[in-house]
Amino acid sequence: MDQDVAAPSVPVPFSNMFFLLLLFYAILGITSSPAPAGADCTRVCTGSNPEITVRYPFGFSDGCKIRLNCSKTGEFRIREHQVLNLTRDHILLKLTANCSRLFTETNLLRTRNYALTRRNGLILSQCNETFNNCVVSTSLIATQFKLPSCKSTNRSLTCYYDENPNSMEFMDLKRLEMAGCKVLYSSITVDLRRNNLSMGVQSLELGWWIEGDCHCHKNAVCKNVSIDNERMGYRCHCGEGFDGDGFADGDGCRRVSSCNASKYMSSECGGTTRVAILIGGVIVGASFVSIIALICYCIRKRTDLRKQKSAKRLLSEATGSLNVPFYPYKEISKATNGFSEKQRLGVGAYGTVYAGKLGNHEWVAIKKIRHKETYGNDQVMNEIKLLSSVSHPNLVQLLGFCIEEGEQILVYEFMPNGTLSQHLQRERGNGLSWTTRLAIATETAQAIAYLHSAMNPPIYHRDVKSSNILLDYNYSSKVADFGLSRLGMLDDFGVVLVEIITALKAVDLSRRNSEVNLAALAVDKIGKGCVGEIIDPFLEPNSDSWTTTSVHKVAELAFRCLAFHGDVRPSMTEVADELEQIRLSGWAPTDGYVTKGKDSSPVTVQEGWLSEQSSPSTSSLLSNIVQ
Repeated sequence: MDQDVAAPSVPVPFSNMFFLLLLFYAILGITSSPAPAGADCTRVCTGSNPEITVRYPFGFSDGCKIRLNCSKTGEFRIREHQVLNLTRDHILLKLTANCSRLFTETNLLRTRNYALTRRNGLILSQCNETFNNCVVSTSLIATQFKLPSCKSTNRSLTCYYDENPNSMEFMDLKRLEMAGCKVLYSSITVDLRRNNLSMGVQSLELGWWIEGDCHCHKNAVCKNVSIDNERMGYRCHCGEGFDGDGFADGDGCRRVSSCNASKYMSSECGGTTRVAILIGGVIVGASFVSIIALICYCIRKRTDLRKQKSAKRLLSEATGSLNVPFYPYKEISKATNGFSEKQRLGVGAYGTVYAGKLGNHEWVAIKKIRHKETYGNDQVMNEIKLLSSVSHPNLVQLLGFCIEEGEQILVYEFMPNGTLSQHLQRERGNGLSWTTRLAIATETAQAIAYLHSAMNPPIYHRDVKSSNILLDYNYSSKVADFGLSRLGMLDDFGVVLVEIITALKAVDLSRRNSEVNLAALAVDKIGKGCVGEIIDPFLEPNSDSWTTTSVHKVAELAFRCLAFHGDVRPSMTEVADELEQIRLSGWAPTDGYVTKGKDSSPVTVQEGWLSEQSSPSTSSLLSNIVQ
């Protein structure tokens, strides 16, 4: 038990008494709150374990504006279709492939509260007209995602996408009705407008609304919903800085704020405002403000003391429990010449990285973590334990750490050949051959698969990108930032595979609007069988039949990795195995690596270790510090 926590027999300090009083009035305020309108709607799925609550206007009883069904397993359904996601505008359903589902099922998905959106591509059969105007071809969907075949129908599958610009948000089904389609096989959802590609196989999107005139919270905006120029109803969206369902009959909108001590009584603190008003009735006058200020000061001082004690405790524990050395701050500072700008390698998402000589190591990369308010000492120590527990040749090795002088510092092995991104973008080196790229892809996948399957519990990188894939003296892959990035995005290795094939940036605003997002561009080209249009021209002069075949195989693998739903994406172990098989299929020699010379010398390859924003002085770094 924490030694700072008082035993029950110790008198309760004034600050604790105050917060007990605060809690009492908070409970009083909450329990006396009036019930929101629409209380006859059950918004809690009581049959599930644990219980799940949905936002207004959704619910699980007849009194709800939009009725859902809830199973004991916690699955929501509309009719027999599982609800995959609910957002402020849409309902995403699972539409399992079915060769006997009648096309008239679409009529049941058009009600007074929801209808099919234009982001659906309907896969159909037994139509009098062939469409196949979806982003992804039906043959590719059927083969890559192993959907059941419908040979008994004697009709091939066709895919319909509503290209009518007058349809606005919702799908116009008139053309399909005229085509006499009889079978609704399945559906895909593809959204190319977002910065991050959204693609789902066997999924169907509905847009929803509430009938009647706008009745939104005062901090929400009313959005009218129309189909074929006929107003159907409305939605409510909370304004910027607010969160909630936005409806006057629902939970309304509450201000979103971190609510630190200096803003404690501010309106930005949402629910605490009510508590402040109640307590204000008991403690009146200017003295109230003084008391609050004094309490905040005491809390801050006590927090600082706890942090100091925590750091000392962690350091004493670390010397005996960790298998990586602790370096004093003075030694770290000396190694980097006081964190000199001349030794700065770059700025990453989680810290600034410097080059330095430390202990018995020739060169090391020293990361000074930013946002210390986000990563407390306890969390950083947990990360250090995590990093020191992994061992894989394609993961960057942690060599040491420092938690001292209010700083959090990690020491890594030095990577002389920069990042994969720098080489693909021709920011350094003379370009990478296909055998080199394929080897890097394979090694990276093997490292991530190791984190997923060999570690218990699994470690999810969640920030896999070409700028986090480093290259050693032999151009072998070394994955970085796998310890400090687990709160970010999900693993998205498919984008890296596409970068390796195309040498294009993952997001590039200089490209055409439809091609800004590389994932969206790749899905479009690969789905239409036009991989050749996006292959890096650098690879073409040395291309042979094996190279062409293997590039297409990697492209197909990337396509599957980019699927929106996890149940259709291959696991990282499967990705690593497939890449290894592709790499070995040609018995390609390993001398396809970039010719070594001055570009692999530690004097000229210091251009950054994990930064996309290299320091202006980086190019001459080692010439200044290797003396």
